[in-house]
Amino acid sequence: MNRKEQPIIVGLDIGTTKVVAIAGRKNEFGKVEILGMGRADSAGVSHGVVMNIEQCIRSIEQAIERCILSNPNLEVKEVYVGIAGQHIKSLQTRGDRVRTNVESEIGKEDIELLVRDQHRTYIPAGDQIIDIIPQDFTVDSTAYVVDPIGMSGVKIGANFHIITGDRNAIRNIKRCVDRSKLITRDLVLQPLASAAAVMNDEDLEAGVAIVDIGGGTTDMAVFYDGILKHTAVIPYAGVNITNDIRNGLGVLRAQAEQMKVQFGTALAEEANANAYITIPGLRGLPPKEISVKNLAHIIQARMQEILDYVVYHLKQIDLDKRLYGGIILTGGGAQLKHITQLTEFVTGLGARIGYPNEHLAGGDKESLMNPMYSTCIGLILRGYHDYENGKLRFTGEGGNYMHLPAEDMQALVADIQETVQPEAIEEDAPTAEEQMETNRQKARKRNENVKRLFDGLKGKFMKMFEDVDDQEIE
Repeated sequence: MNRKEQPIIVGLDIGTTKVVAIAGRKNEFGKVEILGMGRADSAGVSHGVVMNIEQCIRSIEQAIERCILSNPNLEVKEVYVGIAGQHIKSLQTRGDRVRTNVESEIGKEDIELLVRDQHRTYIPAGDQIIDIIPQDFTVDSTAYVVDPIGMSGVKIGANFHIITGDRNAIRNIKRCVDRSKLITRDLVLQPLASAAAVMNDEDLEAGVAIVDIGGGTTDMAVFYDGILKHTAVIPYAGVNITNDIRNGLGVLRAQAEQMKVQFGTALAEEANANAYITIPGLRGLPPKEISVKNLAHIIQARMQEILDYVVYHLKQIDLDKRLYGGIILTGGGAQLKHITQLTEFVTGLGARIGYPNEHLAGGDKESLMNPMYSTCIGLILRGYHDYENGKLRFTGEGGNYMHLPAEDMQALVADIQETVQPEAIEEDAPTAEEQMETNRQKARKRNENVKRLFDGLKGKFMKMFEDVDDQEIE
C-alpha cells in the first residue's frame, strides 16, 4: 500500500508515573515506523485513576507537545488511549440459549443474542460492563467449539470473560483527553495493548501470561489455546516499591526513585553486601550511607508480593502449571535487574522480558526498544486493526497527518527500499522481489495474530460515552 494512504496512529498511555505519546505508521512490510515520540512526568494520576483533572491535562499536553517537537511536520488530533487502574475487574460467567428456529444454521444473530444476555450479569453498583469476551462455545453436546457459525443445533452456550470498571473513573480519563483538545478514537485495556505489542503467534498458541509492571498498577492478561482466559489489575507496582524505599531508608521520594533505577535489584542475594550508596544530608546534616543489600531486600519483598498475586490469579483459572510459554514481563518495572530470576523462582514458570520490537521497523531508535513503551506500541496496533477491518475511516482530513514535500516522501520510500536491497546477489540467494514478498508474508502473519487478539472484544469502550454529556458529570 502507498505510504501516503496509511493513516498515522497515535497511542497515548496515561500512567501513574509517566504519560507517553507515540505516533506511528505502517510501512509496506507491516512494520510500524515511529514518526514522533513524547514523554512527560505524570501528575494527577494515582494507581491508574485520575485524581486531579487539571494536572492530568497538563501532563497530556506536555507529552503531545514533545511528540510534535520530535517531528515538527507532525500534527496530532486523534489518539488511542490505554486504560487500566485498580477499579478494573474481571469475572467468568456461563450463558446458554435455546434457539427458536432449529432448522436454520447458527448465525451471527444467535451469537449476538447470547452476548447480549450477559449484560444482565450482576455487577456491583457503580461499575459498568466494559467488555464481554466469548471464550469457547458449546453446541448441544459438542463442547469447546471455537466458531459455531454455520453449525446446526438446538442449544448454544458459551463461557464468557467479562471486564468491568468504575464508570466515573473511565469517564474522567476521557474528559482529560477531550480537554487537551484531542479526539479519543477508542479506549483500550492496557494489558491487551501490551500483549499485542510483545506477543507472537507461538506465544498465543503455547499459552502465556503478560505481566505489565507499570508505575501505579501491575496489569495481567492470560492467554491459553489462543484465547484470552483472564485479565486482572493488581494495585501494586513501581510507586509502591519507591514508597517502601523512601519509608524504609528514610530518604526523599526522588532519591528513592533514583536508587531503585540505578542500584536496585529484585534478588537480594545477588546484591553486593559491601557496596554502599552515599546520600547527601539535608540542610547541613551529615551524608547518609545506604547499604545496597538492604535496598535489594526492600525491593525483593514488594516484588515478591506482586508476583504472589500473579500466582494467585493463575491458580484461580487453573493455569499455574500449564502455561508452556511462561510469563512475559513488560512495563517499566520489567527493567529491574534479576526480575526474570525472581519471577521464575516465585511462579515456577519460565520468564522473559517482552520488548515491543516484534512489530517495530528496524530503523527506529533503540530507546523505543524498551518494555515501558509496550502499551503505546500496542495502541498503535489496535488503531491499525480498526483501520484494516473498516472500523476506522481515514480521509486525510481531520486526523493525524504529516506535512511532507513530495521529494521528502520519495526519499523516505527510497530509504526503505535500500534496507531490503541485498548488497550482492549470490547464485542461490533470493532476489530483492522475492525477499520483499517474503517480508510481506511475514507481515500478513503478524497482522493475523493481532487480529485474533482484538477480534475477541465484542464491545468497544467508546460506546459507553456516546449518550453521555460532559455537563452531567462536572
